Amino acid sequence: MTLPFDRQPSAQQTREKRVFNFSPGPAVLPLPVLEEIQRDLLALPGAGSSVLEISHRSPTFDAILAEAEVNLRELLAVPDDYRVLFLQGGASLQFSMIPINLLRSRDLPASYILTGSWGSKAAVEARREGEVHVAWDGKADNFVRVPDDEELDLPPASAYVHYTSNETIQGVQFRRPPAVGDAPLVCDVSSDFLSGPVDVREFGLLYACAQKNAGPSGVTVVVVSDQVLERCGDELHSMLSYRRHAEKGSRLNTPNVFGVYVFLLVTRWLRDEVGGLEAAAERAAAKSALIYDVLDQGGGEFFVAHAERECRSHMNVTFRLRRPELEEAFVAGAAERDLVSIKGHRSVGGFRISAYNAMPAEGVERLRDYMLEFRKAH
Repeated sequence: MTLPFDRQPSAQQTREKRVFNFSPGPAVLPLPVLEEIQRDLLALPGAGSSVLEISHRSPTFDAILAEAEVNLRELLAVPDDYRVLFLQGGASLQFSMIPINLLRSRDLPASYILTGSWGSKAAVEARREGEVHVAWDGKADNFVRVPDDEELDLPPASAYVHYTSNETIQGVQFRRPPAVGDAPLVCDVSSDFLSGPVDVREFGLLYACAQKNAGPSGVTVVVVSDQVLERCGDELHSMLSYRRHAEKGSRLNTPNVFGVYVFLLVTRWLRDEVGGLEAAAERAAAKSALIYDVLDQGGGEFFVAHAERECRSHMNVTFRLRRPELEEAFVAGAAERDLVSIKGHRSVGGFRISAYNAMPAEGVERLRDYMLEFRKAH
């Protein structure tokens, strides 16, 4: 059997054949990062071995892990009384680890703000560990917006309050954290992680899978305060305990060495080439505006945006065609122009344009031009 990747083109041919990949994750990575990986894959400088081969307890990985954490702390201005953990299992495992550590055996409910599919999935897992109070649910309107603070129905006290900063599937995004009082605020930042500044002190715990903005799949970053760590009981299974992972410096088991290495390279790229998270936020807003401007032209008579204007995501632009019979032609025409992975999630339909940090403006501009061309033709 011949696999489609059996024949290996040259590095130059590979670069020339790259498409604009709008996949929601695993997603596009910065080209300079991919080139550095390629250049050093056989042997890391000074190591004599590939990063795929080195021990997770070697001095080489000690340096990789240390710099990855330092870079993240600098980008996000992480305070000294917060731990940075590099875990596995994606955001989905965090849906369980959070209530296992913070809700199990507690008399208080956990409050969940549901603005899309991922927040709803998180609440399902939390109910396995204790009482869940839904502070707001946008399901009735198919998750087209996020709530205002006054809409939140929060109990007098919660073990924690959970929300998703950016819903990948529906394309809605919080512009600022919700006001929840004294309860620890827990946030799934997977889809807009490192796309703009965040005041970490507003949160008890932040978590993100890396495969959208920060690296390949297989790495999950957790930033958790010491105060929240104190709530984690001693009776938990070791691999499910934040405290145990913190005590072992993210090496309670063998970490994803390659994934952490790529995360390190992405943080360098964000710092040195993008210019930090404020610059990343400006880039994200500018790229998404190119598509939203097209959606807003003509009052929705051809393209129809999913999310309400004030809640639109800068990461995932979701829309559909007023004439759904044209969807296949739209996808085919996009592919001819090297614009791929634009179809929306089956629960929303239509299209989803994921323009994460590493998506070059050229790709979004080409898509914008194609959308205008397609509308004119039809």
